[in-house]
Amino acid sequence: MIRLLIAGAAVYMAYRIVREIIDEVPDDFDPLLLPPPDDDKSLPRQSAAMGVEPQR
Repeated sequence: MIRLLIAGAAVYMAYRIVREIIDEVPDDFDPLLLPPPDDDKSLPRQSAAMGVEPQR
């Protein structure tokens, strides 16, 4: 029973810490968005075997 209470307290403290970190992020924060994928500029696929030249 004691272990369950200790585990519950640890989970609650982790929850509170994460909530504080999230609340500190400003409202006008914009994450970096990835550019749209361009099929023309996409990288060629690599061969499955390392060091083996792809067959064309």
